[in-house]
Amino acid sequence: MNLLKTSVLNGIASLIKIAAMFVLNKILAVYVGPAGYAAISQFQNFIQMVITFAGNAINTGVVKYTSEYHEDEKRQRELWRTAGSIVLVCSLILMALIILFQKTIILYLFGSTEYQIILVWFAIFLIFFSFNAFLLAILNGMQDISKLVVANIFGSIFSLAITSLLAINFGLKGALIALSIFQSLNFVVTIILCYRTSWFKFSYIFGVIQRDIAKKLSIFALMVLISVFFDNISQILIRKIIISEFGINYAGYWDAMTKLSNGYLMLVGSILSIYYLPKLSQLQTYIEIKKEVNYGYKWILPIAIITCLTIFIMKEWVVKLLFTDQFLPMLELLSWQLVGDVIKIGGWIVGYVILSQAMMKIFIGTEIFFALSIIPLTVLFSGIWGYKGITIAFATNGLLYWGVCNYLAFKKLNNIKNSKIGFF
Repeated sequence: MNLLKTSVLNGIASLIKIAAMFVLNKILAVYVGPAGYAAISQFQNFIQMVITFAGNAINTGVVKYTSEYHEDEKRQRELWRTAGSIVLVCSLILMALIILFQKTIILYLFGSTEYQIILVWFAIFLIFFSFNAFLLAILNGMQDISKLVVANIFGSIFSLAITSLLAINFGLKGALIALSIFQSLNFVVTIILCYRTSWFKFSYIFGVIQRDIAKKLSIFALMVLISVFFDNISQILIRKIIISEFGINYAGYWDAMTKLSNGYLMLVGSILSIYYLPKLSQLQTYIEIKKEVNYGYKWILPIAIITCLTIFIMKEWVVKLLFTDQFLPMLELLSWQLVGDVIKIGGWIVGYVILSQAMMKIFIGTEIFFALSIIPLTVLFSGIWGYKGITIAFATNGLLYWGVCNYLAFKKLNNIKNSKIGFF
């Protein structure tokens, strides 16, 4: 499947997801306010870390090797059985740990036990989070984009419906409960879609763990675990810095700015994950990879720039439409956030080369360094430029990441392929 067809199909799902997210943001802005945004983001950071440790960390490997073994059905099934068994075991362990230490966890996240029941809901439904993501990874690797699109559309609808209903009726607590349970409905749709394919049987997703496959998946698991863990830890620390220096409402403005940013980044990120990861995994030569990356720069970066310029021109109207007048202070962050988003997309394009070619040392080193380096940059730049220094730090950190990853990735490929061809 080519980039254009993938982009069109994925664009449909992404536009629906973005629209649902923006409607949901409006509802949350009205019913929980800026401080509630900070609390919701805190819980989302926790959820992302947990589901990654519960099995999502291997899904990048599932996509890669499902695609790579497309001519070997026996090997594909060994991969799925190994991965499915790992997901099951990890999910059950995490479920037990969350229930056992629920009070300690909730006190760390919110400083009170008011929302302790939320962790119980999340623990119970964690296994559905994990297997929904696992089956979507298989669909991605099989390049069954139509079913992947349908699953993502239903996911967006369920997220909007459940979160809206609970937030309107129960406020912040309802929104947090919704985050803990809506993936269970997504899983029902995904399993139905997979069941109707010729390649799916329940016996293919559970079974003996093959040591060699588990070892291959562990490389991707380590990379993703490090990426997600340090990324979420850095967000938690930045949020604490903002609360300490400017107050919890300003942390909410920053989180709202991040959600606005994620809305349009979602479209680009999903195209890259659905098209680029399987595609780059199949490419074998330096020249092929270079050509594919340049193709991404040629088409994706200009679209990102145009989108960001449009948002900047309509910035006040956008904030009032998607949030409320309470969130207008976030405009102070907007210009540098948009610059940083364009830079981030450029870094993603070359970052997928590192991920697809399993350059573990480069990936781990850059992820840890740049996830942590944004903390002192945030402290330094907010001290110099005030609140907007937070997004200046974001853009600066992203530019350094892009440059370093570009240099290291293609230097490594050049050495591996024994090629004398330079990049750009």
